[in-house]
Amino acid sequence: MMKGGMGNLMKQAQQMQENIKRAEAELANIDVEGQAANGMVKVSMSCKHQVKRVSIDDSVMDDREMLEDLIVTALNDAARKAEATTQQRMSGLMPAGMKLPF
Repeated sequence: MMKGGMGNLMKQAQQMQENIKRAEAELANIDVEGQAANGMVKVSMSCKHQVKRVSIDDSVMDDREMLEDLIVTALNDAARKAEATTQQRMSGLMPAGMKLPF
């Protein structure tokens, strides 16, 4: 009786692992956009944190220090959105109480 339970548990763990791999592959193709200064600086990145595009409005090009700060803000905003999207996608695949990363 105990042996069957362990085999079933292993099968469930393998299925969960396959589901996680599939979700991770999907997340690599989902982009989020971070913004700073009401969209004057925008950063597009995948949920795997690969930066795809940076857009900078001409009006902020004159102040280098401010522009650098806005880029950092937009990158951090995109990273937060990528993390939230990842947590949301993965939450249904994980047993209750388990969080990423493991």
